[in-house]
Amino acid sequence: MKKVVILAAMAMVASTGYAFAGSTVTGAVINKSDMRNSASLAAGVGNKVNTGSADVKSSVVKGAVINRAAVKDSANIAIGRDNTANMASVALKNTTATGIVTNQAVVKDSANIANGTANTANMASVAAKNSVINGTVINKANIKGSANAAVGVVNTANMGSVATKNSRISGVITNTADVRDSANIARGTGNTASASSVNVE
Repeated sequence: MKKVVILAAMAMVASTGYAFAGSTVTGAVINKSDMRNSASLAAGVGNKVNTGSADVKSSVVKGAVINRAAVKDSANIAIGRDNTANMASVALKNTTATGIVTNQAVVKDSANIANGTANTANMASVAAKNSVINGTVINKANIKGSANAAVGVVNTANMGSVATKNSRISGVITNTADVRDSANIARGTGNTASASSVNVE
């Protein structure tokens, strides 16, 4: 297991985001991204592609998780099986976070697509699965002229949303979303499409 004692703020320009797996972080996880005219693609089996996102898996974060992303004229695509496409989002899985989890995203004229089997497409969202958050969850999303799509079998498409599954949150969940001229699509079998929503499962 990796142990990170202090993680300072990182400014990322034209970066795909930041990912932690099997880590202990004491301090803040901060990702700042400015994405323009970019494309991220994962094709095959067990795919995950992150654009302007903070992705934390099987980790302990003793501090805040903060993601601030501005994405314009960009595409984020995962194609194949077991796909996850995150754009301007915070994704937590099997993680314990002690502190505030916040995502501030501005997405314009962009596309986020997961295509195949067992797909998840998150755009300007906070998604927590099998996690414990001892703090407040805040999502602020401004989405214009964009598309978020999960196509195939067992799909989940979240746009400007907070989605939690098998998770425990000790604090307030706040979602403020302004979505205009955009599309959020889940097409196929066993699909869920959420736009400007808070989902607790």
